[in-house]
Amino acid sequence: MLDLSCRLAKSGFSGSGRFAAPIGAALCAMFVLLSLGQSAEAANGWELNFWLSGPKYEGKIAPCEAALGTITSQFHEKESTYWNSALQIMGYSHIHEIAYRPWQSDNIPRRYCGAEAMLNDGKPRPVFFSIIEDGGFASYSQGVEWCVVGLDRNWAYNPACRAARP
Repeated sequence: MLDLSCRLAKSGFSGSGRFAAPIGAALCAMFVLLSLGQSAEAANGWELNFWLSGPKYEGKIAPCEAALGTITSQFHEKESTYWNSALQIMGYSHIHEIAYRPWQSDNIPRRYCGAEAMLNDGKPRPVFFSIIEDGGFASYSQGVEWCVVGLDRNWAYNPACRAARP
């Protein structure tokens, strides 16, 4: 380490050498330009009324039955990939709507549903899910969030899938 600093000193490179003045001037100029910039301001009345109106939700959400294929395929993928399980959903019964847009009208529209899923282990299990307008990939289509009671292994919706309901 000492040898390296001695070589640098002998070669004429030091902190106060020929590079220090241009770098210091550039940093000073950059600081002055940044400090003279315009500060951030809130939107004016024109922008608030016409340009920052937010997303327009139509409230057109598919019925509960439309999400069952997505739930079946995603459940199989999750169980086989992450939990090394051969569980699959074989069918559904008692499909019903729990709530439609249960909160204010300006929230993202959701349809909450419930069903009974029959798994290949012979046990029927409750399934709770919601269909979300613009909830798909990149907000392009409707998305589905779901939970099978007793098989929420990562506790994303625990206890007993309560967080998947309204």
